[in-house]
Amino acid sequence: MNLFSTAWAALRAEVANLPDEAFDQPSGCAGWLVRDLVCHLVIDAQDVLITLVTPADAEPTRNAVTYWEVSSEVPTGDDPLDALTVRLAAAYGDPALLKFHLDDVGAAAGRAAELCDPAMRVSTRGHVLTAGDYLSAYVLEWTLHHLDLTAHLTAAGQPPAEALARSRAMLEQIAGAEFPAAFSDADALLVGTGRRRANDVERSALGELAAKLPLVVG
Repeated sequence: MNLFSTAWAALRAEVANLPDEAFDQPSGCAGWLVRDLVCHLVIDAQDVLITLVTPADAEPTRNAVTYWEVSSEVPTGDDPLDALTVRLAAAYGDPALLKFHLDDVGAAAGRAAELCDPAMRVSTRGHVLTAGDYLSAYVLEWTLHHLDLTAHLTAAGQPPAEALARSRAMLEQIAGAEFPAAFSDADALLVGTGRRRANDVERSALGELAAKLPLVVG
């Protein structure tokens, strides 16, 4: 859970430090501006809060890796829920209001994560997993969205190194194969999830793994 908190705190701090004009810049999520992504993070934080107060008695059916549904179709932003996020983000108007809401709900989600019992079983998306596994899964969510947030912002920071490394390891478990050692953790995540196309050299280095990509997790 410490890595959840580290990755989440770094992402929230990045948002807090954004100038207002950055909210109108494109993000690394297809079809979303930075403000749309930040609005999605508010929804993510709400999901964390809801899940951590939704206990389950059944045996776990998923873990931190199998929590993710995997597709090969890269989102285009046309999904109805994605479109709803865009409308919600626009309704905030002033970026300061969006920052405030993320700080408020995000801090609560962070505190809930620190206070919960990692062995507690929780229910979400029709599955049961331990709170520890659920929060570990979200390290990948925070890390990918940190990369999305800063994709087109020149003065932005990167996710914590340990979060990048853990996220790469989870994606490799999902893929059932390791990315080439020459790939940085960030490049493995960007290429692996279809956020960036592999160049010819990278595709050659990927070998048979290239045929499995992209791994779109959601």
